Amino acid sequence: MPSYHIQYPTNGKLLKWKLLIDSPRIIQSIKRENKITQEIVSKENISGIISDNRYGVYSKETPSIFITHQLNVLSGSTSFISSKIQEKLIQKFDECWIPDVDLELNYSGKLSKSRNNIKNNYIGLLSRFKKRELEIKYDLLVLLSGVEVARKRLEINLKEQLSTYKGNVLFIKGEIEQNQTYNVIGTITYVNFLLSEDLEKAINQSELIISRSGYSTVMDLAVLEKKAFFIPTTGQYEQEHIAFHLEKTERAPYSSEKEFKIEMLEKADNYRGLKYDDINIKSELFDLFHSE
Repeated sequence: MPSYHIQYPTNGKLLKWKLLIDSPRIIQSIKRENKITQEIVSKENISGIISDNRYGVYSKETPSIFITHQLNVLSGSTSFISSKIQEKLIQKFDECWIPDVDLELNYSGKLSKSRNNIKNNYIGLLSRFKKRELEIKYDLLVLLSGVEVARKRLEINLKEQLSTYKGNVLFIKGEIEQNQTYNVIGTITYVNFLLSEDLEKAINQSELIISRSGYSTVMDLAVLEKKAFFIPTTGQYEQEHIAFHLEKTERAPYSSEKEFKIEMLEKADNYRGLKYDDINIKSELFDLFHSE
């Protein structure tokens, strides 16, 4: 499938304008992926399509599912417009599967609140990880991710803040490189990246996680039932809303990157952490794909 080639600006507040400028190219990519999808459906006798946030991967001849937690797309003063566009795009599919719970205490806040013109199914949180009862090895795990230069800026800030932190720290920088490198300075272990199995183990062995409030990360930490402190990427309305929602529902505190101080981590003791009762995906979801 063709890439949407979405490039994030250094200033997150300019994201919506950058997407607006790029929209003609994104629309062309959606049209190309839809053409590819039609070719696959006609050649391979496809009985169903599940599209993970790919707007053009659907077919009028084949039952098609769209997966997203964003029925409402927040973009500041233009949220109504961006949400309406999202609604029109999702309506091309037969159904929308939402990786969240249909409860007041959901995880994505108003992002996944049902829109009347979309057929929805809440399927519970999705994560590659499993909770394991392991001995706590790290008082704090720093889990960085995201695009440059925002990732690097937060890395530098946290390194400065951690100079006075008392406790064992695993600092995962989120730099995907050819070789894995470790560097131990005092009680802090720095690693450029961890593969999935090692990352699952590290999170299970950590008392507190500090990370961005991207939704995939939130789902992972909820499934592993961890306490967290979130620092949303500046200007990314989705992350800022999720962090605000989780603090408002007393599950995890957050701070803006500019205001963060290491002493704020103590606030996590007053929050109940991310908890999640496993919801098995019901087999009836796949009835849409059954032939008559």
